[in-house]
Amino acid sequence: MEELERIVEALLFAAGEPVELKRLSQAAGCEVAQVQAAADRLMDELAFSRRGVRVVKLDGAYQMCSAGEMGDYVARVLETRKPPKLSASQLETLTVVAYYQPATKAMVEQVRGVDSSYSLSALLNKKLIAECGRLNVPGRPIQYKTTPDFLRTFGLSSLDDLPELQLAELGTPDQLTLADQPEGQ
Repeated sequence: MEELERIVEALLFAAGEPVELKRLSQAAGCEVAQVQAAADRLMDELAFSRRGVRVVKLDGAYQMCSAGEMGDYVARVLETRKPPKLSASQLETLTVVAYYQPATKAMVEQVRGVDSSYSLSALLNKKLIAECGRLNVPGRPIQYKTTPDFLRTFGLSSLDDLPELQLAELGTPDQLTLADQPEGQ
């Protein structure tokens, strides 16, 4: 019976979704009643010992899931894996910061040709960029850089993994002026 519990546990863990009792029975090579008894016993053991995972019974199927009281911890780890939703303007802003960092708000706006205050604020809130000091010029504007969350979100190991920038005709950030922007932008 212990071996069958281990088999059911492994199957449910690997599946990650509800698995019908009949399917568990076929995979384990045992009778449906034996698998049901093993699954019920595993469900009770995990709940009794207050483990981080539970087995739940769902309409003739079983599923392994995290314990309800672990929800806050699970949400924190999944939040870092789930890419944040970015608008087109936020993606443009993030691109400018990533390629020209450290970048100031004025530099981002010069490249994009539009006000970028909201996009910078949203990217700061999503922890994809961070302040990294101030430029030593009058007004001392804030400089921004990408964060480790940016790398993780986009599956990069370093900034060197960024694709080659295809906007060479615009020049370097210090060469850009508002007069250089194409009409209508």
